[in-house]
Amino acid sequence: MLNYRQLHYFWAVAKAGSIIRASERLHLTPQTLSGQISLLEKALGVSLFLRVGRRLQLTETGRLTLTYADELFQIGNNLEVALRSRPEDRSIQFRVGVDDAVPKSIAYRLLKPAMSMIEPVHIVCRENKLVRLLVELAIHQLDLVIADRPMPPETNVKGYSHKLGECGITFLAAPQLADQIKGKWPRLLNTAPLLIPGENAAVRVPLMRWFDSHQIKPRVVGEFDDSALMHAFGQAGIGIFIAPSVISDEVQREYGVTVIGRTDEVTEQFYAISMERKLTHPAVLAINDAAQRKLFTSFKTR
Repeated sequence: MLNYRQLHYFWAVAKAGSIIRASERLHLTPQTLSGQISLLEKALGVSLFLRVGRRLQLTETGRLTLTYADELFQIGNNLEVALRSRPEDRSIQFRVGVDDAVPKSIAYRLLKPAMSMIEPVHIVCRENKLVRLLVELAIHQLDLVIADRPMPPETNVKGYSHKLGECGITFLAAPQLADQIKGKWPRLLNTAPLLIPGENAAVRVPLMRWFDSHQIKPRVVGEFDDSALMHAFGQAGIGIFIAPSVISDEVQREYGVTVIGRTDEVTEQFYAISMERKLTHPAVLAINDAAQRKLFTSFKTR
């Protein structure tokens, strides 16, 4: 590994033009500087200086090294200035992508703990298809992706999926439609009008399998990529729709709908996808902690 102290000594000598002048500026003995530069050359396996009489002259490798050293120490100076001038109340920027298959209410509940940290957070939230969000994550345009599934194995992106939690699903309908549906749960769903998530939603396949296992054949009248739009159609009485059980009470209040039934045989799962195997970003840690301890443990299927 490069010894940056030795590199700084080389840089100082190259800038000063001689070991004597550099030693005066650094308050070190010429012998110390000479010895440290020799160690750097030995570690790198190159010669950085040539002696021309009493003067030192940079080799071709030395000139290349000086170019990089200039950039490196300029960045260090810029960092020092930025940190010294940083306002005390400056917020942490947190860039998060939300898979459009994740209900917005779930996304809000998952992200809310990041906004309640002691140090203020400036959140930049983008919604898109999971594949597109993973590309942005890979090129460090995002710090985190919230999705309803782990990272697909065929994705050519190195990342890690951290499960935040899971819950069952609740079937809801507008009161006028609920009054027309008679029978025992879950058979009452047979031939009933149903609104289902679009093909991109991870819950779609297990939901249809659940219908098959119970020999239920609902009448699918609509498919929606956007859960909020599906809820709006459900509010209008077009059909029964599903929501993660963890937000079912909220959906009832917001849309004025009623519960038809619930099941834990079909679950919705939610993941935080990051480039880190071990989570370190303070906002991500807050999200993971709140999801594990509160959000997905506070609801039990009734």
